Amino acid sequence: MPEICRFYGIIIKMYFNDHQPPHFHAEYGKHKIEVTIETLEVRNFGKFPKRALSMVL
Repeated sequence: MPEICRFYGIIIKMYFNDHQPPHFHAEYGKHKIEVTIETLEVRNFGKFPKRALSMVL
């Protein structure tokens, strides 16, 4: 999976030809989320740290 960006320990990745709707993946340590590009809806939120989430969005 191509890495798009890396900052403050947060890694942003996108899969080519992944399932719909278009989205990107964000990882921070062991925490992972998916963010829909059009609406910025966060999926698989779990316990992704709030400060890291605010930097992703």
